[in-house]
Amino acid sequence: MKNQPWLKTYLFIWVGQFFSMVTSYAVHFAVIIWLSLEQQSAEVLALAGIAGMLPQAIIGPFAGVFIDRWDRKKVMMFSDGFIAICAFAMTFLLREEQPDLHWVYALLACRSVGNAFQSPAMQAIAPLIVPEKDLLRVSGINQMLQSVSTIAGPALGTLAITYFAIADVLYLDIVGAIAAITSLLFIRIPHLKIETNSSIRNVLVELKEGFGAIHNNRGLGFLFVYAMLATLFVMPAAIMFPLLTTGHYGGGKLEMSIVEIVWGVGMLIGGSAIGFLGIKTRKVILANAMHIALGIAFVCCGAFPPSWFMAFVIITALSGMACSIFSATFMTTIQEEVDPKMLGRVFSLYFSMAILPSVVGLLFTGTIAEQVGVAKAFIIAGSLVTFVGVISFFTPTLMQLGKKANQSIS
Repeated sequence: MKNQPWLKTYLFIWVGQFFSMVTSYAVHFAVIIWLSLEQQSAEVLALAGIAGMLPQAIIGPFAGVFIDRWDRKKVMMFSDGFIAICAFAMTFLLREEQPDLHWVYALLACRSVGNAFQSPAMQAIAPLIVPEKDLLRVSGINQMLQSVSTIAGPALGTLAITYFAIADVLYLDIVGAIAAITSLLFIRIPHLKIETNSSIRNVLVELKEGFGAIHNNRGLGFLFVYAMLATLFVMPAAIMFPLLTTGHYGGGKLEMSIVEIVWGVGMLIGGSAIGFLGIKTRKVILANAMHIALGIAFVCCGAFPPSWFMAFVIITALSGMACSIFSATFMTTIQEEVDPKMLGRVFSLYFSMAILPSVVGLLFTGTIAEQVGVAKAFIIAGSLVTFVGVISFFTPTLMQLGKKANQSIS
């Protein structure tokens, strides 16, 4: 990829998004630590998770229509700015000695609205800039940056909340948003103009076209369905990682930080492998295999005895690696299979379709933690995700996905 003309543009994007991701992860982890230690409740963590995802799931498909119409660079800038404003508002709320959690949930929901535009727009710009042969490597590097963020973010968040009040920690989010917006000012991203009016009927027609892009490609449809199922099974357990660390393994702030950091290390290794090794294995095979690997890792997390904290740390790193590889291959498959003019809609639909089952799962997180137990929840979730990965290999239309493109390249 060296000296490619598109690389300079993407370097600006990567630098700005890196600062934004690091600070976002730092604030997110600081809030999780604060909620975990202050409330000691799986239900509170679940409600915070729902507040942070449900608005994105509801408005996501409609946001995708406008992402495809509007200048995607401006969409990213305005959504980053809106998220920063939400963080600024939350700083005042969390200065109270006993803040009303309902307002915390409300501001998390507002941030989710910003993410409904920012995340799909970010994914939809790659095919406008990057040659198709380099898309997988760019996705791998994107995963690397996210991985480094998940390593540095929790460390920064833990350090910040140790020495500062939670309200002051939120200023990191504002700094990251400013960096992301500034970096975008120096680049040009092609704008695909769509000549249409904004009537409700036309919005619904364009939304239907986004569904059609998935429905008419049966292999891609199955890839979506299996990813949704895996998310549905994993999310209730994943939100309880801090409780598994403190409850089952008897850890505290340090141990929670270690677990988050090694997850990021695993993601970094996975992203590096995709970004720099030029892996030739078909993307659909990698995606299916990573579901199986993630499922087995979750089973181990719940099955290990409390004294096996180091083994838990290692298997968490492997989980992060599996997630990173799956995400890179999944995103690249969509970018290759879908017309760039509809990528905003398709990515928005995916994020929404993945979030909705997550929200359903999170509704039962408190009940699962109390009735089943956190460790057993990981075992059950991991077993179900492993099953999803296995049946994926026995779905013919899914296994044909990308086969012709792979043969033409070879």
